Amino acid sequence: MTSIETGKSVRAFQAQDLQAVLDIWLTASIKAHDFIPEAFWQEQLTAMAETYLPAAEVFVYEEEGRVTGFSALYDSTLAALFVHPDYQGKGRGKSLLQHVIAHSEQPLSLSVYKANQPSVDFYRSQGFVIREESVCQHTGEPEYQMDYA
Repeated sequence: MTSIETGKSVRAFQAQDLQAVLDIWLTASIKAHDFIPEAFWQEQLTAMAETYLPAAEVFVYEEEGRVTGFSALYDSTLAALFVHPDYQGKGRGKSLLQHVIAHSEQPLSLSVYKANQPSVDFYRSQGFVIREESVCQHTGEPEYQMDYA
């Protein structure tokens, strides 16, 4: 468990965190990706719960007993980094990312939608560089492949 400040920490995901993590993922995905139909995200919930999260190393940002964000690391790929919209812009995403960087044994990479400019800017500010542009096979949307420099 990494102490951020009193009452706040980044810790390993536990089974009882699942619903909070799914709620954060769905709420933040819909808000950040308004260029993708909301139904797409709804349709991905089961796969998120049953396939993606169990396959990844997941960390949560917890404050005063409430999970407000999470990250998921799959091999050397940052597969997810989400903070509930009510808690964004206050350093939680940065804390989660720093935790993943510190615990990763390999150089990190990630994919981010090109149209999600706030996230592209965030990752750039944290040391990621764009390696290439591609198209997401699930949505048909342009995305960047980024590497931690």
